[in-house]
Amino acid sequence: MGDTGATDVAREGLFSAGLAAAVAGARRRAVRDGDRQTDTAHLLHTLMESDPEVCRAVDGGSPGRSVRLLGYLVQRTIGYGLRWSGTVEDSGSLPVLLGCRAPGWSPAAAAAMDGAVTRASARGDALAEGTDLLAMLALDHRCRAAEVMRRAGVDTEALAARLGAS
Repeated sequence: MGDTGATDVAREGLFSAGLAAAVAGARRRAVRDGDRQTDTAHLLHTLMESDPEVCRAVDGGSPGRSVRLLGYLVQRTIGYGLRWSGTVEDSGSLPVLLGCRAPGWSPAAAAAMDGAVTRASARGDALAEGTDLLAMLALDHRCRAAEVMRRAGVDTEALAARLGAS
């Protein structure tokens, strides 16, 4: 298994306390699941469990959508994601490089976290929030998190639009 320690410390210093806790939880989940890398589905799972704003955004006026998504994420941890086991998530958002600058993270997860920081900065906030990361996950249509969202009935394009992501 790859390094599951800190990613780029400078990036993580730009996360809100809630997002930093979710990122740390995603790392622990990947280790517990025996995965080589922390991927976007790990990030989504911990965001859904820890951030009420993320759940409200996923629901988007349709209560229950977040509960269904959590159900799919739980299924992933107990076997649904076995086809992903031992593989590197590459949604095309970053090239897969052996010397990834964020060891222990899939390229798509690293790109989503970088995008969340950029998004927060663009609106003048010093720290990225969970909804910033959710917006980046919804925008990357080929990442595992987006795949799980779609399987749970979440329209990722509409979610990204509600979050003001483009």
